[in-house]
Amino acid sequence: MFIHKLNIGNVELENNLILAPMAGVNDLPFRIICKKYGNPGLVCNEMVSAKAICYNDEKTKAMLVTNDQERPISMQIFGHEPDSMGQATEEICKVADIIDINFGCPAPKVVKNGDGSKLLENIELIGEIVKAVVEKSDKPVTAKIRKGWSNENIVAVEVAKVIEAAGAKMIAVHGRTRNEFYAGKADWDIIKEVKNNVSIPVIGNGDIFSAQDAKAMFEHTGCDGIMIGRGALGNPWIFKEIKEYMENGTIPTTSKEEKLKVLREHFNLLLDLKGEYVATREIRKFVAWYVKGMDNATALRIKINQIETEEDFYKEIDNFSSI
Repeated sequence: MFIHKLNIGNVELENNLILAPMAGVNDLPFRIICKKYGNPGLVCNEMVSAKAICYNDEKTKAMLVTNDQERPISMQIFGHEPDSMGQATEEICKVADIIDINFGCPAPKVVKNGDGSKLLENIELIGEIVKAVVEKSDKPVTAKIRKGWSNENIVAVEVAKVIEAAGAKMIAVHGRTRNEFYAGKADWDIIKEVKNNVSIPVIGNGDIFSAQDAKAMFEHTGCDGIMIGRGALGNPWIFKEIKEYMENGTIPTTSKEEKLKVLREHFNLLLDLKGEYVATREIRKFVAWYVKGMDNATALRIKINQIETEEDFYKEIDNFSSI
C-alpha cells in the first residue's frame, strides 16, 4: 500500500502526499484550496528568509499567516548563517507544526547570497545549519535538497547523511541539480539512493503531474512519500486523484464547472486576505493554471490580465463559464 500515514518526529500525517513549497504560489488561500479539495497529508508555505524574520520584516511576517483549516503545516526557511537560522526558528515555531530548511532553491537571487542550493557546495555548513535549527526548535525539523549543484557535484546521499546526523526527521529530494533548474527529466535514481542510505523518511520530488506518475515514483524509488509542486498548479485535486488511483485504479475527473467554482472560491479567499487590488492581480496566474487546456482559455487569460476590480473578475469568469 503506497498511500499511508506518515510520522515526522511526533507529527502524524494522515497520508504521505505533501504539497511542495513554491515561492510566489503557496500563500494561505492556495494552501487552503489544496487542503480542501485534495487533502494532502501536509502543506508547506512558500519559503521565508531567516534574516527577514530576525529583522521583524512586516512583509515576511505576513507570509507566516496560517489557520487551522490547513494543519498540519510545514514552514520553510532559508539562509546560510546558523545563528540567524536558529533565531528565526524560535519565531516560526509559534505558528508551524514542522520546520523545513531550504537547501534546494535554484533561483539566482537566492543562490547569489549563498542560500538555497548554493549550500550543496558546502556540506559542512549544511550540518551546522541543521544543528542550529534543531537546537532551537520544539517542532520536528526537515530539509529539502536537490541532487547536487551540477553534474560534477552530485552530493545528495552525502548531504542526506549529514542532515540525518544533525537531527532532522525527514528529507525531501528533488531529482535535479541546481544547474538544471526544472529542465529535462528528474533523476529518480538519486531519490532511491538516498532512501537506501538513511533511516529517516525520504520524500520524492520531481515530475509528478499525474496519479500514474506518483505510482511510478513509489515503485521506482521506494520513497516514504511524495511531494508535489507544479503538478498541483490549477489542479488541487491531484492529491485526491492519486489516492483514488492507488486504492481502486480509477482517476476521478474534474469538470469545467467544478474548476471554475473552485477558482471563484480561491479568488474569494484572496479578497478576504489581501483586498481587491492585490487579489485581482495575484489571481491572474492562477486563472491560467485552472483553465489550461479549456476552449477559449487564451482569450480568458488576456482579459483576466487586464482586470482591476472584483466585479471585473466575476464578469469574465461568468462569461467564460457560459461558453
